[in-house]
Amino acid sequence: MKFYTLILSFFLPIFLFSCKNENNSSKEVEAISKTSQNEPEWVSKVGAEDFQTKEEIYYVNDYDAIDDGSEITTKAIQRAIDDCAEKGGGTVSFKPGKYLSGSIFIKEGIRFNIPEGVEILGSESIKDYPEIDTRIAGVEMEWPAALINVLEQENVVIDGDGLVDGQGKVYWDYYWDLREEYEAKGLRSIVDYDAKRPRTFLIQESKNIFLKDLNIQRAGFWTVQVLYSEYITVDGLTIRNNIGGNGPSTDGVDIDSSKWILVQNCDVDCNDDNYCLKAGRDWDGQRVDRSTEYVVIRDCIARRGAGLFTLGSETAGDIRHVFVSNVKGIGTSNGLNIKSAMTRGGTVEDIYLQDIEMDSVRTFIEVSMNWNPSYSYTKLPEEYDIDAVPKRWQTLLKKVEPRSKGIPTFKNIHLSNIDVKGAERAINVNGVEESYIDNFNLTNVNIEANKAGQISYSRNWNLENVTIKTLDSSKVKLNETSGIDFSEEIYSNP
Repeated sequence: MKFYTLILSFFLPIFLFSCKNENNSSKEVEAISKTSQNEPEWVSKVGAEDFQTKEEIYYVNDYDAIDDGSEITTKAIQRAIDDCAEKGGGTVSFKPGKYLSGSIFIKEGIRFNIPEGVEILGSESIKDYPEIDTRIAGVEMEWPAALINVLEQENVVIDGDGLVDGQGKVYWDYYWDLREEYEAKGLRSIVDYDAKRPRTFLIQESKNIFLKDLNIQRAGFWTVQVLYSEYITVDGLTIRNNIGGNGPSTDGVDIDSSKWILVQNCDVDCNDDNYCLKAGRDWDGQRVDRSTEYVVIRDCIARRGAGLFTLGSETAGDIRHVFVSNVKGIGTSNGLNIKSAMTRGGTVEDIYLQDIEMDSVRTFIEVSMNWNPSYSYTKLPEEYDIDAVPKRWQTLLKKVEPRSKGIPTFKNIHLSNIDVKGAERAINVNGVEESYIDNFNLTNVNIEANKAGQISYSRNWNLENVTIKTLDSSKVKLNETSGIDFSEEIYSNP
């Protein structure tokens, strides 16, 4: 058997992932990538390029860093980073221990290495994360910096086998308490922008950055945000955000108005979108008008979370030219999840998913142009004065005019070599009368689900070798569609 495997390895690349299951015990998941004739030519151009850093190593311990987690040691870590940068770069690293820190800022030409035996613990006080100009959930505003930041830099590596623990539960509890208060006041759509919580990693306005081989857990908010950046590689991350609770908005990897991005060999367990692409919300997103383009996500695992692969809901600046391959979903809520709102606008197009396996999911294809109205549409209760509320509220309340600019467009979606088992529902696709979902292509797709689901306001679906097995013997319901034929041949009872 070993000899056979050795021979086979010359013909098919084998990717081995070390990962943890829900009870945190380790297991090995083997994924075999496949080559498709549909792979766009630009795929080989994404990601950061290798570069050399200077050989010098700067240990934070030499700058009086506290290594037992008993006191905040942000300033000592930052001194090591600043000294390294001033001397032309090199490696900043740690001796084994626990380091309690607020926001730190990595600079050009630095390899920030977190070796095995090292834990970086995020401060549980929001005061240790200074506010910066950034973008959160599609709106530019002041917001606390992340735990580890790369802002307006080039040629940075952040890596290591140690642990980065956001210690986010205090922020999760804060959010749920504030949400209860805000919902009672009719402010559901605003609470997410007032409940300030730290991200774990932020790469913003930067180029040629590697983030790789890291163990990350308990993010206070999003785990990794790549914002307004290009030629970034996110490789080999293990993210565990459901330790000790279910953290709200603990997305795994968010690619936000960025280009030429590679995400690979990652394993994400979270309580929101596992791998997500964004491009701005409503009026503010259209003002900024920066797209997300040329993104590759491959050889990854999505565990618990809202979406194996999510586009939106922030679509204002357009999302296009995306290639996702060889991704496994285990207990993930949705497979392909495209979501927007009637105030977002923007176009989602030229999207490819291939070689996808999913087990025990809610819905494989989930598409909505009118997603989560209580969150998506902001209305100020009568007792508030628009001129007296915070600036971020005023931004959220600005209308997209004319109304037609707020209607999103979804088109040219390609899914091939898909195998889905144990789904609650196969398909739930909802366009709107003003914008039909156009040109959906399914090739070699097999879905086993409790029920088939439905499609509305859509046209021009091309199906080739598609099979849907349902426990209740249902068939996909079509409403306001054209050019879609789910013939009897695609259905079979289990």
